[in-house]
Amino acid sequence: MRIIGGRLRGLKLAEIGAGDQAAHLRPTTDRVREAMFNLLINSLGVDFSDMRVLDLFAGTGALGLEALSRGAARVAFVDDGTAARALLRANIEKARAMGVSDVWRRDALQLGPNRGPGYGMVFMDPPYGQGLGEQALRSAIDGNWLTDDALVLWEESLPPALPGGFALLDQRRYGETMVTILRRG
Repeated sequence: MRIIGGRLRGLKLAEIGAGDQAAHLRPTTDRVREAMFNLLINSLGVDFSDMRVLDLFAGTGALGLEALSRGAARVAFVDDGTAARALLRANIEKARAMGVSDVWRRDALQLGPNRGPGYGMVFMDPPYGQGLGEQALRSAIDGNWLTDDALVLWEESLPPALPGGFALLDQRRYGETMVTILRRG
């Protein structure tokens, strides 16, 4: 895995490894990540400059780091897995992004109240087929984590149930992955 665009383009990310430690991680492939960012930037006109990004179910952090590479001001990575947080820290160090990123050991389904400014972009790549994306998005809304016009990029195996208060901007299938992009407001 590597960063596919922006100032960190080509940066090789930490290896996931094998066995039980990596069993729950399912990172977005480089090819799918490239398609998603091309869709966001070229088709939808998303400008990551100075954007605050929330990466729920962050895993390796590749999505959030890709946003940082493309100009995001800050990324908060949320994952409650020990292996994921170790990979996150290794990848943040490789990207020299310690000052512009946060790694939080939290359950994305119970974020609690946000004490800072909202996030304009949310990446969600929950375990597929368990309804966890819907719960995490509800938690982010209830905790005031999102700006009024936040974008949500949601990876799932099937089209997710769309929450009220969001407009569907695009939805595409890439192999086993269904990518849904929403805008709040």
